[in-house]
Amino acid sequence: METKRNIRTAGAGLFVALGLFALGLTLRSAIIDFKSTERVVSVKGLSEKEVDADKVIWPLMYKEIGNDLSAIYQQLEIKQSKIIEFLKTNGLTDEEISLTAPEIIDLQAERYQSDRTPYRYNVTAVITVTSNQVERVRNLILRQTDLLKHDIAITSGDYRYSTQYLFTKLNEVKPTMIEEATKNAREAANKFAHDSGSDLGKIKTAYQGQFSINDRDANTPHIKTVRVVTTIEYYLKD
Repeated sequence: METKRNIRTAGAGLFVALGLFALGLTLRSAIIDFKSTERVVSVKGLSEKEVDADKVIWPLMYKEIGNDLSAIYQQLEIKQSKIIEFLKTNGLTDEEISLTAPEIIDLQAERYQSDRTPYRYNVTAVITVTSNQVERVRNLILRQTDLLKHDIAITSGDYRYSTQYLFTKLNEVKPTMIEEATKNAREAANKFAHDSGSDLGKIKTAYQGQFSINDRDANTPHIKTVRVVTTIEYYLKD
């Protein structure tokens, strides 16, 4: 009696195991079939645009050396007045011109300066032009040699005081550039779908990359290249 009961229990367990195994195969097949129907293509769309800078920051750096700080400051004030006059005479306003405190280096206090240095003080002053009149400022930069007639040499080569050209109207070009990048991505996706014998479906995911603004080249920093790349996934249909 006990033996028959054990046989019936074992048989029931075997049927349950076979049922779970069959169910597992069915689910696995369903998952594979579902994934196989979700066919997608991922493409990138590029949009580039050249724009003119709409803001310029131009630092005019000039120096004075000597042993008498009072005399140095007098010379700096004379140069400052002549530079500001030059800027205003050529169309810039007080709001576009800013001044900073001079930077003083005591050469005798420098550890690595030679004892033969004939002057004690090296004083640097900066007048900064910040303007939306980019073309006007560019012309003045070309004409800054006019200041040499007043014994004023604008010093260059210090990375802290390099001229910067900026493009600040990114929001104005964003919509059309995103539209163009999306259009280019769709054209690429259509080509892929056609070549694979499929039709292009709806968008599955879309990612807008960051906008970048760079100089077009080293010689024309006032001309910028704005760039954006979008990544879009489309469903494919048979």
